[in-house]
Amino acid sequence: MTNELNCKQEVKAVFPYEYQRALKQMAESEAAAKPVPENHMVEKSTSPVQDIEETVTDAAMEKKRLEKILDKTRGFVKYKRETSMYRPAAERQNDWNEIYNFKGVRQGVQVQAARCMECGVPFCQSSHGCPLGNIIPKWNDLVFNNNWKEALNQLLQTNNFPEFTGRVCPAPCEGACVLGINELPVTIKNIECAIIDHAFEQGWMKPEPPVLRTGKKVAVVGSGPAGLSAAHQLNKAGHLVTVFERNDRVGGLLQYGIPTMKLGKDVVKRRVDLLAEEGIAFKTGVNVGQDISAKELQEEHDAVLLCLGATWPRDLPIANRQLDGIHFAMAFLETWQKNQMGNKIDVTPLSAKDKDVIVIGGGDTGCDCIGTSLRQGAKSITTFEILPQPPPSRSNDNPWPTYPRVFKVDYGHEEVQIKFGKDPRAYSTLTKEFLDDGSGKVAGVRTVQVEWTKDENGRWKMDEVEGSEKTYKADLVLLAMGFLGPEKYIISELELEQDPRSNIRTPNGKYFTSVDKVFAAGDCRRGQSLVVWAINEGRQAAREVDAHLMNTSTLPLSGGVVQITQKGAYVHGHVACVCGAMIPAAATGLPSGLYWST
Repeated sequence: MTNELNCKQEVKAVFPYEYQRALKQMAESEAAAKPVPENHMVEKSTSPVQDIEETVTDAAMEKKRLEKILDKTRGFVKYKRETSMYRPAAERQNDWNEIYNFKGVRQGVQVQAARCMECGVPFCQSSHGCPLGNIIPKWNDLVFNNNWKEALNQLLQTNNFPEFTGRVCPAPCEGACVLGINELPVTIKNIECAIIDHAFEQGWMKPEPPVLRTGKKVAVVGSGPAGLSAAHQLNKAGHLVTVFERNDRVGGLLQYGIPTMKLGKDVVKRRVDLLAEEGIAFKTGVNVGQDISAKELQEEHDAVLLCLGATWPRDLPIANRQLDGIHFAMAFLETWQKNQMGNKIDVTPLSAKDKDVIVIGGGDTGCDCIGTSLRQGAKSITTFEILPQPPPSRSNDNPWPTYPRVFKVDYGHEEVQIKFGKDPRAYSTLTKEFLDDGSGKVAGVRTVQVEWTKDENGRWKMDEVEGSEKTYKADLVLLAMGFLGPEKYIISELELEQDPRSNIRTPNGKYFTSVDKVFAAGDCRRGQSLVVWAINEGRQAAREVDAHLMNTSTLPLSGGVVQITQKGAYVHGHVACVCGAMIPAAATGLPSGLYWST
């Protein structure tokens, strides 16, 4: 019995090795039996024709190999969002250069483009995302494939000024990105800015004046983003466009409302120069409604487009509002910007140097006041926000793809944290009174905490918290609480109708006003909003003006879609047929007024 067990163990130990050895011998025997092919040496070719592979350098082949390593199929899983958006706060707070880390963004832009999922329904370009309808997945893919020129062409189909939106837009497109449901969204804004800046660097951005002119004259009042985009589109259509700007430089909000470190004025100038080379006329230092009447413009032009912006600031009528040292935020930003650019101004530019600064209002303008005050040398900076601190992630009443109302740290907040050691924002803070130093100057601000709750109807209400009063020291108070609408003198002269919010009234989704030949676009029509909305307003208003002048328009809708469906154009009391004849509205059975026949 013992011998049998030993035999079995020996078999188990030896058999596998012997079996492998036998298989190896069989394979060697079969290989030896096969005929060996003759080995012919290939002589070096003396032909002048080279194999294309031999012309490619090792570096180029290595670059190509590395590009192939990037995986776009699952890029949103493999690669993390990396913005490298701003230069280090400790560095940038000491200068007025642009805050962005363009080099860092450009280095990783193809990897970030690989994160785009090319969704079947791309919400980034929906009504919740980009108002311009930018075809984002397309140019993301083109950047990923290193096709920068075609990416530029795709981008410019929908956005006249991506160098502006790529710097100052809060990127609602990213808030609506499908990837943002579970992960951080694609860095759409950075990719957009990289495309247009690369195009300028490569010399691709050249003036393209229209081949034909219609002879129609259009006056655009205001040279902010809405006015410039409208002028650009109308010029493309062949009309003779003149832009009137009351300041000494073109750009409106872009020039004097947004600080240099957020939007370099050389960026604005290079675009304005390009527009001028394309044939747009700019008249600066002309305040329409004062230096020249609005009615005169109406008489001398075939159409007038008002892009006045929303420049009537919201005030804070509380005790001691009249004290020296209390100013509107835009006056603070504008006078300092003009001073930086060497302008001759009638007033001494406001400065925060060695002052305790209070900024009332927590939006983009408030943040710009923080950044400007810090660079001027403020002693301390505090900003009041009447609303509570936003949550770190979306709340139930703020679902995707709506714009995320979440806690964010913008450039100014980060800089103050680095300089003074704490976030400058005081949330749920209501300003009750400005304090007098005894000589007519502001010395401080008295506040109270508020609590936000919902009433029985689900509406938010604000209640003061008893015993929460607090006093803040202040030498300079800046009011950054938004705007109530456009200034009134042009509206009054032309007797334009206004809506309940004081904006110029137009039919829903249209841009013609209650006055013949007069149109409106931008913040003066829809209320204070984003630069990207202003650009879209200008584009769509231009299409409507073009249709009014020519009875049809080939200018694109949002998203770059060209839809030539118009059969007529509106005029007062008439409908214009495609043949050009003007039919009285009464003859069509329509009531008198402004009409668009489709």
